[in-house]
Amino acid sequence: MKNIVILISGRGSNMEAIVRACTTESWDARVAAVVSNRPQAAGLAFANERGIATAVVDHKAYPTRDAFDAELAATIDRFAPDLIVLAGFMRLLTPAFIQRFHRRIVNIHPSLLPAFTGLDTHRRAIETGCKVAGATVHYVTEDLDNGPIVAQAIVPVLPGDTEATLSARVLSREHQMYPRAVQWIVQGLLREENGVVTHIGGESQLLT
Repeated sequence: MKNIVILISGRGSNMEAIVRACTTESWDARVAAVVSNRPQAAGLAFANERGIATAVVDHKAYPTRDAFDAELAATIDRFAPDLIVLAGFMRLLTPAFIQRFHRRIVNIHPSLLPAFTGLDTHRRAIETGCKVAGATVHYVTEDLDNGPIVAQAIVPVLPGDTEATLSARVLSREHQMYPRAVQWIVQGLLREENGVVTHIGGESQLLT
């Protein structure tokens, strides 16, 4: 059985979606732990209520990013992770951390990468006049929001959309796509060649 460790900073709604899917769909995997960099992250209570181990590594307690990441890595290693899932984890990870867990870290970004890396994705999509927006699950590399793409979801940008309305529509799709992508990974259903990830069974990696 594969061990999944999920990192959060707040509510962790994508974490909740993954935990529920893992249980109801009887994956050959388990969420071994939920780890947060913020002691008051609401998602910790959700995990505790379901008997999932939790841990806090408060970034404010460490003088440098390297020191924080070293402690975070040591904490994660206690749970023997096969996959580390970033679910609203609001910290940039150092190259040393990413190399330590090479191709074992995935993230979800609220845009159709490679468009709109970084922050304010929904505002930028609206201001640019995009007709579609969405989210991307990708492997984490040292380049921000630039790792191999595992899956993408598309939503329309509607007339009159605000950041809030577009964000809510995208988030709803994220809750469908992220569990599916994580399941593919833990089941060994993906392969990567020359930086391109494909599903070995031919299942669509695009959610529309």
